[in-house]
Amino acid sequence: MASFSEIVEEARLSARALLDYGDHLFQPTVRLGVTGLSRAGKTVFITALVHGLARGGRFPIFESLATGRIARARLAPQPDDAVPRFAYENHLRTLIEQRCWPSSTTDISQLRLVIDYQRQNGAERTLTLDIVDYPGEWLLDLPLLTKSYERWSAESLALSRGEPRARPAAEWHAHLATLSPEAHENEQAAITAAKLFTDYLRACRDERIAMSLLPPGRFLMPGNLVNSPALTFAPLDVAVDGIAPDGSLWAMMRRRYEAYKEKVVRPFFRDHFSRLDRQIVLIDALSAFNAGPEALHDLEAALGGILDCFRIGRSTVFSALFRPRIDRILFAATKADHLHHSSHDRLEAILRRMLDRAATRAEVAGAAVDVVALAAVRATREAQVQRGRDRLPSILGTPAKGETANGEIFDGNTEVATFPGDLPVDLDDFFRDDGAFRGLAAATADKADFRFLRFRPPQLDNDDASGPALPHIRLDRALQFLIGDRLQ
Repeated sequence: MASFSEIVEEARLSARALLDYGDHLFQPTVRLGVTGLSRAGKTVFITALVHGLARGGRFPIFESLATGRIARARLAPQPDDAVPRFAYENHLRTLIEQRCWPSSTTDISQLRLVIDYQRQNGAERTLTLDIVDYPGEWLLDLPLLTKSYERWSAESLALSRGEPRARPAAEWHAHLATLSPEAHENEQAAITAAKLFTDYLRACRDERIAMSLLPPGRFLMPGNLVNSPALTFAPLDVAVDGIAPDGSLWAMMRRRYEAYKEKVVRPFFRDHFSRLDRQIVLIDALSAFNAGPEALHDLEAALGGILDCFRIGRSTVFSALFRPRIDRILFAATKADHLHHSSHDRLEAILRRMLDRAATRAEVAGAAVDVVALAAVRATREAQVQRGRDRLPSILGTPAKGETANGEIFDGNTEVATFPGDLPVDLDDFFRDDGAFRGLAAATADKADFRFLRFRPPQLDNDDASGPALPHIRLDRALQFLIGDRLQ
């Protein structure tokens, strides 16, 4: 039976949904959530999407723009007074004028885009697109709402004891062995445990390991909660069905874990996540490929957890009134420009296989789920490079300053050609019979080392923000899936 607090929370969600529904009757609006795990390219995606729509970019798959039915797209004032505005203009200057990638998402932000268009029947209409940018790590916190402290501790410890997590967890594990959960509560013990646990999470996110399943997300992005009790807890080695003694370290950690859920996770769900209509989840699969099979397995587990977070199902008038549900979810493998186009379909196929069981559950529930390989800003172009008697399909781009390959250090200004390798044609070469990953090196005959370079943004002919839209790969396909039906 639901508790009184849960009933109150449901009532608040329904009241907010009813208010949003009334607003949308007079001002049709789509709230698009944009998220992804670290370095997946959320900021770049939003910046390129807005710039492309505002500048009339080349989007042949985005039907309403390609056929001329979109008259214009313009930015409007920030609608929510308590949510920071997405710094679109600053990010655009960073991309175009400085040729640098914008800084990563560390907090929630929002941008409103108003699209004037003509319906297919000739009627003039306006659609408001509210883009909500938030860290993917926050999304992975939502399952904590249904987990006890003891369950979360057991799951976190089990993950940390397997490779490759065990090595970065060693110092935290050593400290954990000195703690008695039944001992009297101790602030310094909690501070030390939280710091070592956070160091472990941060090390797991390093590109050499590239783990994805790293809740609690705010431990890596504390913001104004740094050093607060709600972020000063860590797992303890306790029984899942155990009872914490009053006044114990266990009870202290449990209380702070519950505070984290109430003060951090639940407000995010209530005020932002539960109000979304559409969602795109950006995935840096190439980093997981670099790190090996363990990183891919962890990414698959994270994607399953992400998909399970959504209240999935096709929206109806009743659900819009009392509990809106996300009815379109796009999973996008980013940085497709780091691969030759012949591998793009293979990248999509690998991601689709990873999502297969979870996506099937979503589609049965009525949600549309799709997969795409894209580059919101294309940093490379393709070429043929002679190697002996062979001509290899390669990519040309400017590696970031300090980037290395085969002992060579790049200066950040010189364009180079690189052969990124081919993804396997047959997925059975990539996945073992039990569904586990072989990894790219094991799946390819030449045992190539897939170390994908970081490239700088492209040099444009007109290097100011008022110039033409940024080059991209399949950004138009993403737009067609996410909002194309709302512009008919």
